[in-house]
Amino acid sequence: MGDMFRSEKMALCQLFIQPDATYASIAELGETGCVQFRDLNEEVNAFHRKYVTELRRCDDMERRLRYVETQITKDEIKLPTILPDQEPAAPNPRETVDLEAQLEKTENELREMSANSASLKANFRHMQELKSVLENTEGFFSNQEVINLDSNRVVDPSVEVSAQSQRGQLAFVAGVIKLERFFSFERMLWRISRGNIFLRRSDISGLCENEETGIPELKTVFVAFFQGDQLKQRIKKVCTGYHASVYPCPSSSAERAEMIRDVNVRLEDLKLVLNQSADHRQRVLSAASKKLPSWVIMVRKMKAIYFVLNQFNPDVTGKCLIGEGWVPQSDLLNVQKALARGSKLSESSIPAFMNVIDTNEQPPTYTRTNKFTNGFQNLIDAYGMASYREVNPALYTCITFPFLFAVMFGDLGHGLILLAFASFLIIRERQLSVIKEELFNIFFGGRYIIFLMGIFSIYTGLIYNDVFSKSMNLFGSGWRMNYNTSTVVNNGLNFITLRPNDTNFKTYPLGMDPIWQLADNKIIFLNTFKMKLSIIFGVLHMVFGVTMSVVNFVYYRRYASIFLEFLPQILFLLLLFGYMVFMMFFKWVVYNDTSDDQALSPGCAPSILILFINMMLFGSQEPLDGCKEYMFKGQELLQTIFIVQLKNYFN
Repeated sequence: MGDMFRSEKMALCQLFIQPDATYASIAELGETGCVQFRDLNEEVNAFHRKYVTELRRCDDMERRLRYVETQITKDEIKLPTILPDQEPAAPNPRETVDLEAQLEKTENELREMSANSASLKANFRHMQELKSVLENTEGFFSNQEVINLDSNRVVDPSVEVSAQSQRGQLAFVAGVIKLERFFSFERMLWRISRGNIFLRRSDISGLCENEETGIPELKTVFVAFFQGDQLKQRIKKVCTGYHASVYPCPSSSAERAEMIRDVNVRLEDLKLVLNQSADHRQRVLSAASKKLPSWVIMVRKMKAIYFVLNQFNPDVTGKCLIGEGWVPQSDLLNVQKALARGSKLSESSIPAFMNVIDTNEQPPTYTRTNKFTNGFQNLIDAYGMASYREVNPALYTCITFPFLFAVMFGDLGHGLILLAFASFLIIRERQLSVIKEELFNIFFGGRYIIFLMGIFSIYTGLIYNDVFSKSMNLFGSGWRMNYNTSTVVNNGLNFITLRPNDTNFKTYPLGMDPIWQLADNKIIFLNTFKMKLSIIFGVLHMVFGVTMSVVNFVYYRRYASIFLEFLPQILFLLLLFGYMVFMMFFKWVVYNDTSDDQALSPGCAPSILILFINMMLFGSQEPLDGCKEYMFKGQELLQTIFIVQLKNYFN
């Protein structure tokens, strides 16, 4: 757990490592995670540093890994999870070459398969559209006798040949277009031909896959009949503009039937090839998915090593690399052991060593945490990082934060839900720690916070006697009805007052008496009680926080700050909010139903809020008949003294 009261003592260390052993040494230091390196090459551009080539190789490998991961995700192949204690170590330079070659081979193979698959799918799609054109245009020529005068020309048999030669031959263009574009396409053809084009269409049954996006869409087959080669060129240009695919279509029924048979054979061959390609792609991706998480971790570690090495400086002789970094004093021995392991792994003839440098620089703040305290420390760091060796608020937040939450939350039923949810996260934390979902990780990181919030909410829920906004009668109510039956029955719709002096005979053993659920002033009483309780704990919490600053002033020997900072802050809190808390307790003790003095009865109890506002504004309020404006003699003078003293002190 480490020293949670203050941040760790840090030491500035200078590392001397032989160039051949730097990679292995930094890898070992990275596994310990106890060195924060300083950049000794701040004036050097990032592109002019020694290991920029290696970093570019790592970036290239990361690009390949992202592409492979994209392909695996596209095929919905599940990636295996690697637990933190199963992470692979950083690869040595020899393994890096093999890893790079393997990634390049996998990427090239996947890209080649993707290109071939796209080409095969495009051919298959075109064959399907050609088949639809051949089948759907059959009805367009069924009532005509087609004469094979040209590849795409038809004639009417009722017209004599001599007349045909005079009037010209009827040609056609067949193709496929998106259904949503057909009507605009039809209007455009009518305009460019001035109504001299006869257009027929037949919708393709089912959805067709879009070539670019792969989204299914509706398409239709069209045939445009016209006369003249000039009009034919215009039609083809319009088809190109509307992204309509034009396909050859024989004018003879026998030729179309023969062509359909050929297309069906080619479609079956393409289906077989596509299935074999998909199986091969699935095998390659399955093999890559088993190694991908390890590859990602290895490349990231390797990139981090070269990033750190770029912060090192060579010595004068060029036979050694020098680096500087902050190390917790308790980890100095671990750093020396890591350097020794790195030199041994690289078989270096000169061992690496470390020197501690005396410096007047402000060290970084480092607080050692574990899985329980990490969530609370992150909560504190979100509001601001503590100075070096300053008192760490996270130690006290482990209790104060969930308890203050429970004071405001205060529901036993919802507390049980929080406790059950947090318990599930804690029990399954080993399996859930590998999930990378951002929103889930927020809850998972604070699982112990939620756990304590649930426990304290159960406690405050018992005190408030609140279970899903309902009360439990565990020990029997301490109130009794002293009215007879006729009084209750004849009272009508009027409410009956239960005076504590007459109807309360015992104190409820734990928490709030359940009789308050039946009271007309339930919300007013319970909300006021909870609000005052929150104010009391909030003021105590603020006083505690201000008092902890004295510990910092004494540690840093800033004794003047005790008088110039602590005393004004504590006086402000105590003379204002502390005095308000005092009035709450005084009101609870003095004003009760057993007093014989009407001025001390509950009906004459003054409002703490009104008293506090009048105190700040030097105002007053006329009390009710038989009541007093202030709770005790000399209160007005005391409040005036508090305000005047605060004003003089801060001026």
